[in-house]
Amino acid sequence: MNARKVRVKSSSSGSLSHEIDRTDKAILRALQRDASLANVTLATKVNLSAPACLRRVERLKRLGLITGVVALLNPRALDAGMLMIIGVVLDRSTPDSFADFEMATVKVSGCMECHVVTGEFDYFMLLRTRDSDSFNRLHAEQLLHLPGVRQIRSFMVLKQVLSTTQFPI
Repeated sequence: MNARKVRVKSSSSGSLSHEIDRTDKAILRALQRDASLANVTLATKVNLSAPACLRRVERLKRLGLITGVVALLNPRALDAGMLMIIGVVLDRSTPDSFADFEMATVKVSGCMECHVVTGEFDYFMLLRTRDSDSFNRLHAEQLLHLPGVRQIRSFMVLKQVLSTTQFPI
């Protein structure tokens, strides 16, 4: 059997190594493409019986390889077609200033992601809004009031070349 070690985060003890085989990888690839597949359909795609497939999916969930199942929505259809990338520099680099900023970003309307980064900025945020007017309001009413911010630089995405939720497996 073609097995490969994969590092999996364990919620209680750090990280553990677990074996996943090509059937597990096939299940993960299929679910990344379409998580709404019925178990019987998934089992057929990966050449397993339905009960064996269900056991494997449950095992992949327990191991933390599958962390959730979501529907991907069309941002334009939901009036959130403008994607903005925001670079943020904090005025201080202390644990408290980082913690305060991170807690506040959770409440920013349309904030899809927030990442601590290295280099010129402390954070990059991805925001979705309807248009430039709604972004200007969000900037004035929320972004400028985030705690500890020294500088905000906004980048409007003109064309989304690639966006995926699929990991190469």
